[in-house]
Amino acid sequence: MEGVMQTDAKMRTESGAESSPRAPGCSLRHFACEQNLLSRPDGSASFLQGDTSVLAGVYGPAEVKVSKEIFNKATLEVILRPKIGLPGVAEKSRERLIRNTCEAVVLGALHPRTSITVVLQVVSDAGSLLACCLNAACMALVDAGVPMRALFCGVTCALDSEGTLVLDPTAKQEKCGTEAADVHHQGALLGC
Repeated sequence: MEGVMQTDAKMRTESGAESSPRAPGCSLRHFACEQNLLSRPDGSASFLQGDTSVLAGVYGPAEVKVSKEIFNKATLEVILRPKIGLPGVAEKSRERLIRNTCEAVVLGALHPRTSITVVLQVVSDAGSLLACCLNAACMALVDAGVPMRALFCGVTCALDSEGTLVLDPTAKQEKCGTEAADVHHQGALLGC
């Protein structure tokens, strides 16, 4: 078994996909989080999941433009910036998913007629980007002290060509997989 893991680790290193070995099957890549990295936002976090890294900043609750004001709750905005270039359709879709998740847990009624903005900057993408963005957003909201009814986290699952479940796939595994589904769970975020 150990020889299989070493061979698997060598293959991933040679392909440039993932540098740390992990057991085959259902295991997560190494992940780490650091909060309060940036001085300008009210809260910030860096989340690293394997070689995928996202930096998040939260601004607010703050004043909101009259055109975006909601009288009974805070307006939540999510901005996802890719590593290079301008945001495309994929980034806008991820923004919507992240905003919907955050709106489900943020207690916006405590801050009516205000704005909470979550800015996510992709530092590197080696797979499972949406899950990493969700985790970074949650940790930045916690760092900003935004009231939430629960914590949330994200995990990406994919089915490979043989029908085997791959947990936290790399970018190469996502491209080879037939189906991928990002699942976010409301509850305690473990490991940070």
